[in-house]
Amino acid sequence: MSTNVLVINSGSSSLKYQVVDAETGAASAVGLVERIGQASGALTHTVGEDKHHLELPVPNHTVAMAAMADAFAEHGPSLAEAELVAVGHRVVQGGARFGGSVLIDDEVVAIIEDLSDLAPLHNPPNLDGIRAARESFPELPHVAVFDTAFHLTMPDHAATYAIDREVAAAHRIRRYGAHGTSHQYVAREAAAFLGIARGDSNLIVLHLGNGASVTAVQDGISVDTSMGLTPLEGLVMGTRTGDIDPAVVFHLSRTAGMSIDEIDNLMNRRSGMLGLTGMVDMRDIGTAVDAGDEAATLAMEVYCYRLRKYIGAYTAVLGRVDAIVFTAGIGENSGLVRAGALQGLEPLGIRLDVAANTARSRDVRRISTEDSAVAVLVVPTNEEFEIAREAVAVVGA
Repeated sequence: MSTNVLVINSGSSSLKYQVVDAETGAASAVGLVERIGQASGALTHTVGEDKHHLELPVPNHTVAMAAMADAFAEHGPSLAEAELVAVGHRVVQGGARFGGSVLIDDEVVAIIEDLSDLAPLHNPPNLDGIRAARESFPELPHVAVFDTAFHLTMPDHAATYAIDREVAAAHRIRRYGAHGTSHQYVAREAAAFLGIARGDSNLIVLHLGNGASVTAVQDGISVDTSMGLTPLEGLVMGTRTGDIDPAVVFHLSRTAGMSIDEIDNLMNRRSGMLGLTGMVDMRDIGTAVDAGDEAATLAMEVYCYRLRKYIGAYTAVLGRVDAIVFTAGIGENSGLVRAGALQGLEPLGIRLDVAANTARSRDVRRISTEDSAVAVLVVPTNEEFEIAREAVAVVGA
């Protein structure tokens, strides 16, 4: 029986897609439609080693979906012959309504739309992709896989902000987290690599990309995570501040005359590593550090110091840590960041293998010494594989 799933990740101006075998994780095709709604769009469709690129107008997500279907028809593989069992959709915010993946119907669409005030940059384009895909593939079941679902297992004391209870309830204010699909996948793979049961593993998973978060995973479930009501809380990121005194908002309003929208833009798009260095790409920042750039050096210290603080805090939360796991673009590729994050943590039983940390590999690997009481792993994430798994589990294929 086929377990092939069309995985859709719809953004405001892009549509990423893959056909993924939920059993093996193999992707028979990978594609990207970009610059949706702009003057000129583009589609890149990759099958094996063959990459096909096309410039074309893409005024909306419906046209993007049609362009995707045309690419499959022209360059393969045939969607008709792929025996798709479902379409899996990444949805960022499921609020407190969805603690797992669900079959999409009109009621689910309405709930996702209602939750858009919690993720105004993400849920609306996620919905655009869902609507376009349901029109294009009406015969297939569609499944919503939520970034927040993995974190709904957090205990109340970890999810609750200390503000007026009635205000919080009225406006759905609590800690939701993000990157849950990645954290869930990586935690499963890390436990398997270590040869321990997922339900008996304590892990600290660091998803470090342009957006970054860390999760304490106890016995296979999330018990705390660094992102909160929105993805702004927590670690220093590419353009986001991470943890900051909320009074900075009041201060900037009163002394700089900045509006709420201006402060929102500052903290989400002009801060983090970009604000500290003028650069976002950690490779460029690392090069600047090597060249002795003072701003880049300080920024890297700030970045890694925040990582160490969370590793220490989540060690206290878990009590016993089997492994610290790095994933996503920076986590998988930057030995400099990994070493900086673990610097000085030897009293916690962490011993980094310097040679293993600097070696390049795309495989799951251990970068701690044999005598390290806590394993340190690098596990490449695969959110599309996890979405495909979830979709198959929901439809029972």
